[in-house]
Amino acid sequence: MECTLCPRMCGVDRTKRKGYCGADNKIKIARAALHYWEEPCISGEKGSGAVFFSNCTMKCVFCQNYEISAKHKGFETTVNELSDIILSLQDKGAENINFVTPTHYVYDIINALDIAKRDGLKIPVVYNTSGYERAETIKMLDGYVDIYLPDMKYYSDKYAVRYSNAKDYFKYASAATDEMVGQVGKPVFNEKGIMQKGVMVRHLLLPHRLFEAKKIIDYLYTKYHNDIYISIMSQYTPFGQISDFPELSEKIAPEYYAALVDYAEYIGVENAFIQNADSVGEEYIPDFYDKKEKL
Repeated sequence: MECTLCPRMCGVDRTKRKGYCGADNKIKIARAALHYWEEPCISGEKGSGAVFFSNCTMKCVFCQNYEISAKHKGFETTVNELSDIILSLQDKGAENINFVTPTHYVYDIINALDIAKRDGLKIPVVYNTSGYERAETIKMLDGYVDIYLPDMKYYSDKYAVRYSNAKDYFKYASAATDEMVGQVGKPVFNEKGIMQKGVMVRHLLLPHRLFEAKKIIDYLYTKYHNDIYISIMSQYTPFGQISDFPELSEKIAPEYYAALVDYAEYIGVENAFIQNADSVGEEYIPDFYDKKEKL
């Protein structure tokens, strides 16, 4: 079957060769554990049950998880084993099941969730994505995903192509976000303040891209007002494959980030998460594994 899950629609038969994302027809993950570094309403005190999938449809040059996105670190697993992992994370007290970089394994995720729900999965499911999605693929997840956690990385195609080789990124990301909001509606929280349903869009502020970031915040607020949450992120760390991109070689200055937060407040954004200056550094990058036994 030709793969058209992501906007690249490379049409590869993944039973015979790997797609642009680096994935074949076998599920590959690099970590499954309680994760405490998401937004407070996602991680809570108990942690989010994060499953990090290997390979990626984006391959951003500044990716902090480049070990798994570009270098393909991880280990193979099956649909039944993935279902067991999901239920194990629930048993450990996870606030939710958090699928990180999941696009290229959507079919397998749906099958694993069918099994897990049959066997007792009750906590919310989070779809944690780069935002580079086809709305048609997101439609397949209707009824399976409770919380969508997409990025909105770029407004301008110039930067989407330069840093991620992702033509028409904003066109696809905005259409996919619209489908997400249509599916799950306004944010819903439990009595402990943990999100149970809704959409939170993330934007990572990049060096020298404040004007671009303002455009994204303005678009999201104009389109959705307070029907979504916006996570304005300052945690950019020079990492990945940026040697050919000198403009990405510096961290974000506090006053630069503050200017974006001030802008969001000025236009009326209320439902937002912001980060402290100490939310930066390689210590926030989890360990990834290439052997199943290390889980």
